[in-house]
Amino acid sequence: MAAGIAFPHAAQAIQIRRRRKPLSGTKTWSTQTSYAVTSLAAHQAAPAQLAGWIRGHWGIEALHHIRDVTFGEDASQIRTGNGPQVMATLHNLATGILKPSGHPSIAAASRYHARDATRVLATLGISPT
Repeated sequence: MAAGIAFPHAAQAIQIRRRRKPLSGTKTWSTQTSYAVTSLAAHQAAPAQLAGWIRGHWGIEALHHIRDVTFGEDASQIRTGNGPQVMATLHNLATGILKPSGHPSIAAASRYHARDATRVLATLGISPT
């Protein structure tokens, strides 16, 4: 066990510092410090690998945030059969189509496309003829 770490199988502890600028346009940056513990020794996971895994984790969290906040998955009453998985797949598909199409917000893009069905076709590169 690593000295000073209260986790029995801990081999490494890492500190993560993130600097972020608010979207509101203010010039004040904030700093957040987080910690992580792993049972992988340094020869099993180098610092660059750990950093990559943590960045990948936040990419997944961002998708879940979009699914919960924009599509309201946590409030959904679809709970039986394949319904929840199908809806999650459709939400992932919509996000995967809208994100690369240049819209700054998935919520705004969803509203934009909901107003006119031909916009969906145009985004997909399909002609409504």
